[in-house]
Amino acid sequence: MTQTVPTTPARVDDGQRRFASLDPRTGEVVDHHVVASEDDVREAVRVAREASVFWAELGYDGRRARLDAWRKLLLKRLDEFQVLISAETGKSADDARTELALVIDHLHWAAKHAPKVLGKRKVAPGMLMYNHAATLEYRPLGVVGVIGPWNYPAFTPMGSIAYAMAAGNAVVFKPSEFTPGVGVFLASTFAEVVPEFPVLQVVTGFGETGAALCASGVDKLAFTGSTATGKKVMAACATSLTPVLVECGGKDPLIVAEDADVRAAAEGAVWGGIFNSGQTCAGVERVYVADAVYDEFIGLVVEKAKKLRPGGEADAHFGPITMPKQVDVIQSHVADALARGGRAVVGGLESIRPPYVEPVVLVDVPDDSTAVTEETFGPTLVVTRVADADEAVRRANSLAYGLGASVYSRNRGEELADKLRCGMVSVNSVLAFASVPGLPFGGVGDSGFGRIHGEDGLREFAYAHAVTRKRFGALLNPMTYDRGSRTIRHVVRLVRVLYGR
Repeated sequence: MTQTVPTTPARVDDGQRRFASLDPRTGEVVDHHVVASEDDVREAVRVAREASVFWAELGYDGRRARLDAWRKLLLKRLDEFQVLISAETGKSADDARTELALVIDHLHWAAKHAPKVLGKRKVAPGMLMYNHAATLEYRPLGVVGVIGPWNYPAFTPMGSIAYAMAAGNAVVFKPSEFTPGVGVFLASTFAEVVPEFPVLQVVTGFGETGAALCASGVDKLAFTGSTATGKKVMAACATSLTPVLVECGGKDPLIVAEDADVRAAAEGAVWGGIFNSGQTCAGVERVYVADAVYDEFIGLVVEKAKKLRPGGEADAHFGPITMPKQVDVIQSHVADALARGGRAVVGGLESIRPPYVEPVVLVDVPDDSTAVTEETFGPTLVVTRVADADEAVRRANSLAYGLGASVYSRNRGEELADKLRCGMVSVNSVLAFASVPGLPFGGVGDSGFGRIHGEDGLREFAYAHAVTRKRFGALLNPMTYDRGSRTIRHVVRLVRVLYGR
């Protein structure tokens, strides 16, 4: 999502501009952080360049030992980290703990699997190069820049940070201005287990700090945010041919087929749409329900959603909207849906009381409403009746977004999943793909490109290095001007025999 300035930066006694991170539940100041200048960012990248040599030379075993030590330290300080995440985002303690559990799992997976995924391996040389040995390995890029979001300020950027470092890179991380303390916590804890060089650095600030990171000469930049901002990041990086990984928003659908377990589907829809106050890029926003089970489904959703309440207290189901301007987006989408003939079966405009938004469930909303076409990023669900699951697939594929999706069906789950244009699908569950470290995470279309997590996520932060080595002379060697025409005729004849049938 587009980020805005939470407070006006101010200069302090040391001459540096600083800004406050605020608790969205109370408006209280959590801490103050430096606004990194362009010079600060370039210096961080310069230092990271030196650190990357040290880090790469540790090798897979050395890096895994340090990353495992970091994982154990994060676990030891998990309660402290959870309190910080809740303070900067407003999310409930359980939501923050869920996020941190995923961080730990992915960090462990990346460190463990990097050697097998990226390490040197033999490659069959093929017919023409039978007298050569061929090998392939994936080498670190050097310095990776990461620009992270505020909705999952630890889990989402760690999908790039952990995998980039497991691949042998140093990282310069620019967290959201709404959650700078989370970035500082990650860097400071890592420095405790890797004190020799600043392999992971954090530069805090606003949009200009992120722009400086794009222009700083990093070897790759990983960005998570809105599609509009992602295009700006790409344009900024294009001037220096800096490759980018862009994970943008989504308008993820959930399909309820005629043969679905309706109760499970309703539970998944409510959790997937309202968990973390709906501030989940791959969360459920659109629900397409087959006519045969629609009435039962909507009844269960209404029953479940009406029981949920936001708040800042410990027993609240979910917290506030972290970014104040997002409340305006939520309000405009709900208003547009209602103005176009939609109905609110749970909540309505009266549910929006900043910084909190109670669950809103909308039905009979036209397809061209912004509540259907644009990312809402709030605790809202748009439920649409369709003739059958096949129509649901067509409607689900109608937008330019293509991040994730969910399908509920007893017999057609994988079949329907195969028809969806998106990067990830959960069958008979919601968001399960994000919790499997070995699966890549990312989308297509307006949801961006590139992948974090899994083997693809490790290779995203490395480059392929291929080597051939001649072992002995060949009877037929077409790779010389001394070959003669008979050699080529023999090669062509051999190719026809082997591959022409």
